[in-house]
Amino acid sequence: MIKFGGTPKAGISLSEMKLSVVIVNWNTCKLLEKCLVSVFSNPPDQEFEVWIVDNASTDQSVPMVRETFPRVNLIINDTNLGFSGANNQAIRRCKGEYVLLLNPDTEVRSNALDFLIDTMENHPEVGGAGAKILNPDGTLQISCYPEPTLSRELWRLFQLDRVRHYGSYDFVAWNPDHSREVDVIQGACLILRTRALEEVGLLDEDYFMYTEEVDLCFRLRKAHWRLVWVPQANVVHYGGQATQQVATEMFLELYRSKILYFYKHHGWLSASLYKLIVFAATLARLIVSPFALFEEQRARDKHLSLASNYRRLLSELFSM
Repeated sequence: MIKFGGTPKAGISLSEMKLSVVIVNWNTCKLLEKCLVSVFSNPPDQEFEVWIVDNASTDQSVPMVRETFPRVNLIINDTNLGFSGANNQAIRRCKGEYVLLLNPDTEVRSNALDFLIDTMENHPEVGGAGAKILNPDGTLQISCYPEPTLSRELWRLFQLDRVRHYGSYDFVAWNPDHSREVDVIQGACLILRTRALEEVGLLDEDYFMYTEEVDLCFRLRKAHWRLVWVPQANVVHYGGQATQQVATEMFLELYRSKILYFYKHHGWLSASLYKLIVFAATLARLIVSPFALFEEQRARDKHLSLASNYRRLLSELFSM
């Protein structure tokens, strides 16, 4: 068996370690292996380390990492601490000038890590940067967003971006060769300046899953750090491979985290108004859901499953 990573160079000091890659894993052994192969096959030119935090996986993730990637630093949790808690475990131990949060269901393309590091090196005012995220078929995946507001959430939930982009960015109109300042970078691939994290704090562990990177980006921008989308850095994202295992729970967790975000940064009234917006959008979806019965099988099953999730959301929304 080929082993990736080898032995790190002796005597690497804190100042010499440029990048720390942090990957939180939960039962995605095969994808995690592909992710790590891509990192070690496309390493940055400068010194780097890799941390895996395993959130109580029951598959072969841990033995696979131990056997195939001896250079990787491995943290094994007895319980699932969520995205924030697990990432923070590793970040506190990282030696790099920059920390890259990377999902286990991603694959790093050639020079992607160097492009991200170069952006941070050449722009000291940048606190975080994100890659251009691609679907497995090579099409563009949404990887950054405007700051969430009540009006943007209403616009997005009623799918009005199809008429005019307001709740999301118009990626198609962006120049793919130029970096662009953004409000929020998706946590699937997010490089962060360690000094900026020291200033604003780590990921908020009140968020178990979702919106934690939105919260962190908000705090970075509030502290006058810039956030940048770097299209020259390409990363493939298979998307939601861990959360699909508990799809309904994660669907509800998404809305819990959004409510927490509005409550934390904009107060009780904003959180309550957000619930009303979600209530109205959910009701609208449920009203039209019977039309799914007239669709072909695959689309029908998808929409009926979503309707079931929305009924559950409706029953729990105001107790969140």
